[in-house]
Amino acid sequence: MLILTRRIGESLVIGQREITITILSQKGNQIKVGIEAPKHISVHREEIYKRIQEEGDTGEAGNDQDFDQDLQPESED
Repeated sequence: MLILTRRIGESLVIGQREITITILSQKGNQIKVGIEAPKHISVHREEIYKRIQEEGDTGEAGNDQDFDQDLQPESED
């Protein structure tokens, strides 16, 4: 595992600038990150990814809208 330290407003780039992760803000023990990636690359929070995998293993048809709602951008505070 690569461990990096970043400040608010700083980014890291994965691949050939295909994915950019930017630290947007910090409030208490939560850090808000922004992720820029091409549409063909799926980006999920870990708990959502695990749910997708579990539903795939059981053969259930997942509802993409349930997962998409979890990924909607938050409005700026």
